[in-house]
Amino acid sequence: MIPISVPLLGDKEKQAVLEVIDSKQLAQGAQVEAFEKAFAAFCGAKHAVATSSGTTALHTAMLAHGIGSGDEVITTPFTFIASANAALFVGAKPVFVDIDECTYNIDPYLIEAAITPRTKAILPVHIFGNPCDMETIMDIAARHGLVVIEDACQAHGASIKGQKVGTFGTGCFSFYPTKNITTAEGGIVTTNDDELADRARLVRSHGQRKRYYHETLGYNFRMTEIQAAIGLVQLGKLEQFTTARRAHAAYLTQRLEGVTTSYEAPGCHHVYHQYTIRVPEGRDQLAEHLCERGIATGIYYPLPVHKQVLYQRLGYTDRLPVAEKICREVLSLPVHPALAQEDLDRIVQGVNSRWS
Repeated sequence: MIPISVPLLGDKEKQAVLEVIDSKQLAQGAQVEAFEKAFAAFCGAKHAVATSSGTTALHTAMLAHGIGSGDEVITTPFTFIASANAALFVGAKPVFVDIDECTYNIDPYLIEAAITPRTKAILPVHIFGNPCDMETIMDIAARHGLVVIEDACQAHGASIKGQKVGTFGTGCFSFYPTKNITTAEGGIVTTNDDELADRARLVRSHGQRKRYYHETLGYNFRMTEIQAAIGLVQLGKLEQFTTARRAHAAYLTQRLEGVTTSYEAPGCHHVYHQYTIRVPEGRDQLAEHLCERGIATGIYYPLPVHKQVLYQRLGYTDRLPVAEKICREVLSLPVHPALAQEDLDRIVQGVNSRWS
């Protein structure tokens, strides 16, 4: 079976883990600090604050920005639920705006109509590694005095006109095993704001700068030394991984038939966390057809956030037709760096044979 994703860990990662174990320093320390500095430099950000997951990175960013009860956060319904839940964690209300049919990202031209006196932030998600229209979003935020928190959990290294995502607003990244690079589990917050970085560091470590001296309410959102050691090795491989993902995506786009292939907007550098096609009719039958031929697929996501049971119970009755339509049609194909040429040819043959 060709897997939909696979973590690529080798001898260097194993050696890095063993060195941490031998050091006896397992909790947050020098490895975490080194990883933060390296990731900040990679993104072109002044600060990076490592956390225990992408979800806690989002939670940390919300708290660091002072978002709380009564505030509203505008975001997309087409994402993993953690994006919206981060607003709920701090007592704020997620407000959903429909998506662009080509990019699957939040439609920036619908954002302004959703702004109310309670709106505190915009939370765009660079879904599947495809950058949002950050120029338009940042312009809207500036005119209305709003915070921008970028959910870049699937977008390590994605960029717009050379500027990396996670540096337009406050960035949040995930290092879950299926992401473009992994620390087994982990996350990070990026920012150019000194005060925001300071607040984020307080949030992630029980509100303390100095051990046992607590200034504010904080949490245990820390990254371990083992995670950071893996991350440092993985970060050194990210450019190579991205080159492979982009090459695989281009190969699929050129050869697939009978489906809507993945889209990259002009000026954007898509990093293809997922290669997602649209199948207007027979999506599930195509997935079954591919499975029978030893090709794994994924549906990201089968149900938009506003239609999830949790949000229905919270009283959400939104009609967001584009997101709802896309959820019925999307199918992700393998695009990860471990694919061989014969795997790519098998995927193309598998998809195209469905229509012949």
